[in-house]
Amino acid sequence: MDIRHFKTFKSIIEEGNFSNAAAKLGYTQSTVTSQIQQLEQELSIKLFEKIGRNMVLTSLGKELVPYANELLDTVKKIENIGKHGDKITGELKIAVAESLMSYKLQNVLSLFKEKAPNVKLSIISLNCFSIKNILSKGEIDIGLMYDVGSTKDSLTTIPLADFPLALVCSPLLEQDKLDLSKPNQKINTSLIINENESIYRRILENYFCDNNILLHSTIELWSIEAIKKCVASNLGISFLPRFTVEEELNNGKLKELRVGCSDSKITAICAYHKNKWVSPAMSLFMQLVRKSFNIA
Repeated sequence: MDIRHFKTFKSIIEEGNFSNAAAKLGYTQSTVTSQIQQLEQELSIKLFEKIGRNMVLTSLGKELVPYANELLDTVKKIENIGKHGDKITGELKIAVAESLMSYKLQNVLSLFKEKAPNVKLSIISLNCFSIKNILSKGEIDIGLMYDVGSTKDSLTTIPLADFPLALVCSPLLEQDKLDLSKPNQKINTSLIINENESIYRRILENYFCDNNILLHSTIELWSIEAIKKCVASNLGISFLPRFTVEEELNNGKLKELRVGCSDSKITAICAYHKNKWVSPAMSLFMQLVRKSFNIA
């Protein structure tokens, strides 16, 4: 069997279709199609089937995914034998929660680029549940996220830090008329927050649900910076990791509101698949992360 065929198979899954995989690998689409056909013949199974206009994995194709990942991981180990320090090469794929990416990782990324300039670093920003999901599938190397509970046995996790949360509003809001500690009330303001699977959004909404507190509406935004600007403009309130609003609280652009779940904390973790070979690039990156969070 040709290792290139498995690399092509994995690229199709990562890129979503044959044409994108061809562009990534520098092949023509006919070459990609031919390689998959050869792999199917060698394995005597059908890997993809056409549903409408899309090519999707068959059930046997899905079964092959973890074995292909394991095989390519072993190939990567062989390719990296003896490579250390500034000779580290290869690719490192990480997924990061947006707040950690924007406020806690800049120094880590700068140092990693300095120490391993030949590593191709790929970064995506996702919610924590999605990061955990793609980690378990072996689609990325490292995930930096918050602990969302029920960590799968397939993952190795390193606790990094506990972060407090803050409910914030505009200084223009009449705070004396807003008491979120009282149950059974309707409040004429909006919650400006991330999408549904934000861990800190869930904490606040669970508190509101338990205490029968209803807000006028919910405004979903994907950017913490956009959320903060909307709150500062008195368009609503928000519940965010305190470190993301510390500057605005100190300079008076935002004010803090007390709420029954104000003492809640979220735990940042670094995670990777327990069967993942820790490459020199992975080892260096995690070493820098641990140092940044003062983890021995």
